[in-house]
Amino acid sequence: MSYLSPACAIPGSSVRVARSASWTLPLLAFLLCSACASSGGRPEAADEPPLVAVTDAPEVRDHPMVASEAREDGEFEVPAAVAESEQREVPPRTGDLPEVVVKGRERHLVIRDLVAEGQAQLRNVNLQYAFINKGGREVLRGRPVAFALWSDAQKNWTIAQLEIPSPPLKWKPGRGPLPFTVRTPGIEARHVNGTGAERLMFAFSRGGEELKVYGRKFPVFDNALVKKKRWREAAATAVPIVYLPYTRDTLDPGFVSGGRDFLLATARHALGELRSANVPSAAFPGELLADVVPAEVITTLAVIEQTDDMDFIEKGRDAFDEVLSQYGLKREEAYRYSVSSAKALGPMQFTNRHGNGTYSLVVRQCRGAQIDPNFERGATSLQNAMKAAACLLDIELSRMNSEIRSAYRTNPEVLGIFAVAAYNGGPRNVAKLYRALDRMGIQLDELRRAGQLPPGSAVACPCVWREQASVVRAVSIPRYNRENSGYIEKYQSVLSLFD
Repeated sequence: MSYLSPACAIPGSSVRVARSASWTLPLLAFLLCSACASSGGRPEAADEPPLVAVTDAPEVRDHPMVASEAREDGEFEVPAAVAESEQREVPPRTGDLPEVVVKGRERHLVIRDLVAEGQAQLRNVNLQYAFINKGGREVLRGRPVAFALWSDAQKNWTIAQLEIPSPPLKWKPGRGPLPFTVRTPGIEARHVNGTGAERLMFAFSRGGEELKVYGRKFPVFDNALVKKKRWREAAATAVPIVYLPYTRDTLDPGFVSGGRDFLLATARHALGELRSANVPSAAFPGELLADVVPAEVITTLAVIEQTDDMDFIEKGRDAFDEVLSQYGLKREEAYRYSVSSAKALGPMQFTNRHGNGTYSLVVRQCRGAQIDPNFERGATSLQNAMKAAACLLDIELSRMNSEIRSAYRTNPEVLGIFAVAAYNGGPRNVAKLYRALDRMGIQLDELRRAGQLPPGSAVACPCVWREQASVVRAVSIPRYNRENSGYIEKYQSVLSLFD
């Protein structure tokens, strides 16, 4: 069930949105440049960023009002090539932004318009790069980030400028609040999530009013220049991306259901391409790959890979709603800037590792699939990444013993636990899971879809569901790999959302 904060509700059945002159000119300028902001195009050439020399000033490090809510392990820097291929959304047309919102208009449509407006607000915002003297060397004081904030009370926009520590960021959740500086007077901020291009988010208020976040502008640096500490060049060549990470302000049931439908449709298109190309299955000779991996299994991976483990433990399926809502709002653009601490990239979290990662493996072994050989481009394109995921699942299945493959072919959704175990942790975890089930005396044909644990149940999950004497019960999985068993638990929980 979706969680909707009361603060997110739109008061009344009719909302009047008064457009102020402060954002009309940037929006008009954005509309005039619509030809250079079409979906899938490269960003326009950026102007020289404002550089402010602050040679004698101390490093400013204001702290948030309260401890950070962020918990994930951290985000690695987005490759510059990904930022340079930013997928711009089609800009809003004048007719799409009426002064008066029609009575009874669905909330998610109102949010979509506000997000489009927030994006337009930020297009012409300059990020200010400042330099300080530190230890006798000139360094970048911090990474500037801008947010487009909407006031429900005033019906107007505010652009908030913040500065977070410059990369490489050494801060980790649980080790105190993330240091940051608010550069816009009158604005209060609280760090909510993330540190990088995909997840960095703050909550904002002014004079006691909570402001809605509908846009964010974030600079992506060239990692090679950052490593060499060539800060002037890094700032001069930074690529600012306008991208809104997940925020509670955009969570809506309309986006949740839309995200689910979008993922399923994209997975089916990916499988359709594999079928049209007659790509054979490596695991089941004589069959087509597209007939071996169900679209529902692929879509679960697109959700699981973006769901934080602690969020799932605390929120259950509501954590999946947050991910699905982001897919519903951002669609093809969602999670293309997601880079884990292990440098896994994109919605399906493929790795490269100098040509020896999972993505390059799939490109080599699934030739007929016509998977984009360029890692940064291919891993951040959802449909291409889903094709690659289907190929990888098939490759991993081909490495499993005949008993697992036979059981999988009979019941691919349920026995998909082995395929996703391999997707997450390779064949070793498949062997560990198989041995764990064998020690429990569970036959593979006894496994069933996950049900609902009754209140007060003594069964501790991660677990599998076993049918005996026509009764299906949950059975705890013996500890073999905490991350992998948790991954399987998420898979079984999210699978039913795509029935």
